[in-house]
Amino acid sequence: MSDDPLPLLLRALRLPTMAEEYARAIAAAEAENWGYRRFLTHLAEAETSDRTTRRIQRMLDDSGLPSGKTLASLDLHKWPEKVRRQLPTLLEADFVRRGDTVCAFGLPGRGKSTFVAALAREWIQRHQLRVLFTPTFKLVGQLLAAKRELKLNAALAKLQRYDAICLDELGYTQQSSEEGDILFQLLAERYETKTVVITSNLVFSQWDKIFHNPMTAMAAADRLVHHGVILEFSNESLRTPTSPSLPKAT
Repeated sequence: MSDDPLPLLLRALRLPTMAEEYARAIAAAEAENWGYRRFLTHLAEAETSDRTTRRIQRMLDDSGLPSGKTLASLDLHKWPEKVRRQLPTLLEADFVRRGDTVCAFGLPGRGKSTFVAALAREWIQRHQLRVLFTPTFKLVGQLLAAKRELKLNAALAKLQRYDAICLDELGYTQQSSEEGDILFQLLAERYETKTVVITSNLVFSQWDKIFHNPMTAMAAADRLVHHGVILEFSNESLRTPTSPSLPKAT
């Protein structure tokens, strides 16, 4: 075995898992009398599985998703029944591949961001879709900086590589007219081509606070609703007090 050139050749071909598994596969093949087809299938499956695992991890590292937010860790019964009913459709790969949108509305503390983060993680782990999860103000700031450097088109093109962009907390901070224009340009760029997910404490009728122009606000809402799902988080707050109650005054 020490003179066998195959492990070196496999590494040269950038098949490191096959090279590592080679000696164990030889032993199993001899012990169980494998044919060459089973032997090669075993090695190829090991390489494919490892590549998939590493690819998913790279996507998770690149996504900006908060750690620990998974569907398995959530008590879905805390969310409204209509939200739970939509979940199977949202989890389908075709939902994202069609470029459909999601708008999650609700007051602070209702679990919108947590739900969306868990959903986005499933898109990566189940379907190997590229996802970016980011606070809205952060991405808008980056696009504004790119615009000042005359690199906005390049920045928007780079974002198109993501199958889904999750814009968290839209409307939580006051935006200037220029920021609203940049946000609308991003939505228009992805319309009917790539998925956008938005969490917001402001329903569509209040979006003039975001875009400062009723026509722009209407156009943005129209693009999101056209091929979109609306999730209303009307449940009670999921945030429980952590400090002990103060004694009542006597």
